[in-house]
Amino acid sequence: MKVILTEKVKSLGNVGEIHNVSPGFARNFLFPKRLAMVADESNTKALEDQKKALSKKMSEEKNVATAIKAKLDGKTVTIEKKVGGSGRLFGTVTASEVASILTTDGIEVEKRQVLIETPIKQLGTFEIKAKLFQDVEATFSVKVEKDAKQIEDEKKKAAMKAKAPKVEKKKEESTEENSENTEEAAE
Repeated sequence: MKVILTEKVKSLGNVGEIHNVSPGFARNFLFPKRLAMVADESNTKALEDQKKALSKKMSEEKNVATAIKAKLDGKTVTIEKKVGGSGRLFGTVTASEVASILTTDGIEVEKRQVLIETPIKQLGTFEIKAKLFQDVEATFSVKVEKDAKQIEDEKKKAAMKAKAPKVEKKKEESTEENSENTEEAAE
């Protein structure tokens, strides 16, 4: 079922856009909340007439998007992930992770707006785009680092390994002394 959005719908799109949705979604969610109307000929013509009113809403939303773009351009976001022995991540960095970190930084971006072109599966810095509105895109960096807890665990393991050879040397020395003692006793 084709509908025309009369309000911005978080999971779907912006004001004035025509989308194809399931009839149940339209009937149970969009229509009762007056977020959309059926995209038939009469409503499409009415939409063209209402473009002036909608253009005001759209310009307000575009202004909000450009303000977010100003905050987001050039920003570097740091994500800590667990890393395997080969330097590859357990899993990938997802758009929802990036969006949630941006939200905690005070920048409201939806996960569907974050565009990760190639999957991020290793440590490093990556360029990511966020499509905030029609013709409004922001580019920012995501820096993927090793999890601090994992680094601490590795340091502990390294310290344990550093202590472990000393213990083995003492065992070797004691076994050498025992073998010398048994040789002397045998003579």
